[in-house]
Amino acid sequence: MKTFPLKIGTPDGLLFDGEAERIICRAITGDLAILAGHVNFCTALGMGKAEVVLPDGQRRTAACIGGMLSVMDGTCRVLATTWEWQDDIDIDRAREAKSRAEEILAKGGLTDQEYAAAEAKLRRSLVRIGVSGR
Repeated sequence: MKTFPLKIGTPDGLLFDGEAERIICRAITGDLAILAGHVNFCTALGMGKAEVVLPDGQRRTAACIGGMLSVMDGTCRVLATTWEWQDDIDIDRAREAKSRAEEILAKGGLTDQEYAAAEAKLRRSLVRIGVSGR
Protein backbone atom coordinates (compact mmCIF):
# COMPACT_ATOMS: atom_id res chain seq x y z
CA MET A 1 0.00 0.00 0.00
CA LYS A 2 1.17 3.55 -0.65
CA THR A 3 2.47 5.69 2.20
CA PHE A 4 2.56 9.39 2.97
CA PRO A 5 4.58 11.62 5.32
CA LEU A 6 2.91 12.04 8.72
CA LYS A 7 3.89 14.40 11.50
CA ILE A 8 2.15 14.31 14.88
CA GLY A 9 2.88 16.93 17.49
CA THR A 10 1.51 18.62 20.57
CA PRO A 11 2.43 21.94 22.15
CA ASP A 12 5.09 19.92 24.03
CA GLY A 13 6.84 18.75 20.86
CA LEU A 14 6.99 16.33 17.95
CA LEU A 15 5.76 12.79 18.76
CA PHE A 16 5.92 11.13 15.35
CA ASP A 17 7.66 11.99 12.10
CA GLY A 18 7.66 9.27 9.50
CA GLU A 19 5.78 7.40 6.81
CA ALA A 20 2.31 5.96 7.36
CA GLU A 21 -0.19 3.94 5.34
CA ARG A 22 -3.14 5.43 7.19
CA ILE A 23 -4.21 7.55 10.12
CA ILE A 24 -7.66 7.13 11.62
CA CYS A 25 -8.97 9.61 14.16
CA ARG A 26 -12.03 11.45 15.35
CA ALA A 27 -12.77 14.83 13.85
CA ILE A 28 -15.46 17.10 15.26
CA THR A 29 -17.79 15.80 12.54
CA GLY A 30 -17.01 12.10 13.01
CA ASP A 31 -14.29 9.53 12.42
CA LEU A 32 -12.04 9.90 9.40
CA ALA A 33 -9.18 8.08 7.71
CA ILE A 34 -6.39 9.67 5.73
CA LEU A 35 -4.62 7.62 3.05
CA ALA A 36 -1.88 8.45 0.56
CA GLY A 37 -3.12 10.77 -2.19
CA HIS A 38 -5.72 12.52 -0.01
CA VAL A 39 -6.80 15.92 -1.28
CA ASN A 40 -5.76 19.01 0.65
CA PHE A 41 -7.92 19.09 3.76
CA CYS A 42 -8.14 20.67 7.21
CA THR A 43 -10.37 19.82 10.16
CA ALA A 44 -10.65 20.25 13.91
CA LEU A 45 -10.16 17.10 15.96
CA GLY A 46 -12.51 15.83 18.62
CA MET A 47 -11.86 13.38 21.47
CA GLY A 48 -11.32 9.75 20.72
CA LYS A 49 -9.14 6.85 19.74
CA ALA A 50 -6.58 7.45 17.01
CA GLU A 51 -4.67 4.84 15.09
CA VAL A 52 -1.59 5.11 12.88
CA VAL A 53 -0.93 2.23 10.49
CA LEU A 54 2.77 2.00 9.65
CA PRO A 55 4.22 0.72 6.34
CA ASP A 56 5.01 -2.67 7.93
CA GLY A 57 1.36 -3.07 8.99
CA GLN A 58 2.01 -2.33 12.67
CA ARG A 59 -0.73 -0.27 14.33
CA ARG A 60 0.00 2.36 16.97
CA THR A 61 -3.00 3.46 19.01
CA ALA A 62 -3.35 6.72 20.91
CA ALA A 63 -5.84 8.87 22.79
CA CYS A 64 -6.31 12.12 20.87
CA ILE A 65 -8.04 14.96 22.64
CA GLY A 66 -8.62 17.95 20.39
CA GLY A 67 -6.45 19.78 17.93
CA MET A 68 -6.18 20.14 14.16
CA LEU A 69 -5.42 17.79 11.28
CA SER A 70 -4.32 19.04 7.89
CA VAL A 71 -3.27 17.46 4.63
CA MET A 72 -1.30 19.73 2.34
CA ASP A 73 0.46 18.56 -0.82
CA GLY A 74 0.48 14.93 0.36
CA THR A 75 1.81 15.52 3.89
CA CYS A 76 -0.50 15.00 6.86
CA ARG A 77 0.13 17.04 9.99
CA VAL A 78 -1.63 16.55 13.31
CA LEU A 79 -1.29 19.19 16.00
CA ALA A 80 -3.14 17.67 18.92
CA THR A 81 -3.99 19.37 22.18
CA THR A 82 -3.27 16.02 23.83
CA TRP A 83 -1.91 12.89 22.16
CA GLU A 84 -1.05 9.92 24.38
CA TRP A 85 0.24 6.70 22.89
CA GLN A 86 -1.53 3.67 24.35
CA ASP A 87 1.57 2.50 26.24
CA ASP A 88 2.04 5.94 27.83
CA ILE A 89 -1.43 6.22 29.36
CA ASP A 90 -1.40 6.20 33.16
CA ILE A 91 -4.49 4.07 33.73
CA ASP A 92 -4.61 4.70 37.49
CA ARG A 93 -4.54 8.45 36.92
CA ALA A 94 -7.29 8.14 34.29
CA ARG A 95 -9.49 6.09 36.63
CA GLU A 96 -8.97 8.61 39.44
CA ALA A 97 -9.91 11.47 37.11
CA LYS A 98 -13.03 9.56 36.08
CA SER A 99 -14.06 9.05 39.71
CA ARG A 100 -13.47 12.70 40.60
CA ALA A 101 -15.51 13.90 37.62
CA GLU A 102 -18.36 11.52 38.43
CA GLU A 103 -18.40 12.73 42.04
CA ILE A 104 -18.59 16.37 40.93
CA LEU A 105 -21.41 15.61 38.50
CA ALA A 106 -23.32 13.53 41.07
CA LYS A 107 -23.33 16.22 43.73
CA GLY A 108 -25.32 18.56 41.50
CA GLY A 109 -25.88 22.28 42.02
CA LEU A 110 -23.30 23.14 39.36
CA THR A 111 -23.25 26.18 37.16
CA ASP A 112 -23.38 25.54 33.43
CA GLN A 113 -19.65 26.24 33.24
CA GLU A 114 -18.82 23.88 36.12
CA TYR A 115 -21.01 21.17 34.61
CA ALA A 116 -19.35 21.51 31.18
CA ALA A 117 -15.86 21.36 32.75
CA ALA A 118 -16.69 18.23 34.80
CA GLU A 119 -18.31 16.57 31.81
CA ALA A 120 -15.23 17.30 29.65
CA LYS A 121 -12.95 15.82 32.34
CA LEU A 122 -15.13 12.71 32.43
CA ARG A 123 -15.04 12.34 28.63
CA ARG A 124 -11.24 12.75 28.53
CA SER A 125 -10.77 10.10 31.22
CA LEU A 126 -13.13 7.70 29.41
CA VAL A 127 -11.16 8.13 26.17
CA ARG A 128 -7.91 7.32 27.95
CA ILE A 129 -9.42 4.31 29.72
CA GLY A 130 -10.91 3.01 26.47
CA VAL A 131 -7.68 3.42 24.51
CA SER A 132 -5.55 1.87 27.25
CA GLY A 133 -7.40 -1.43 26.90
CA ARG A 134 -6.91 -2.08 30.61
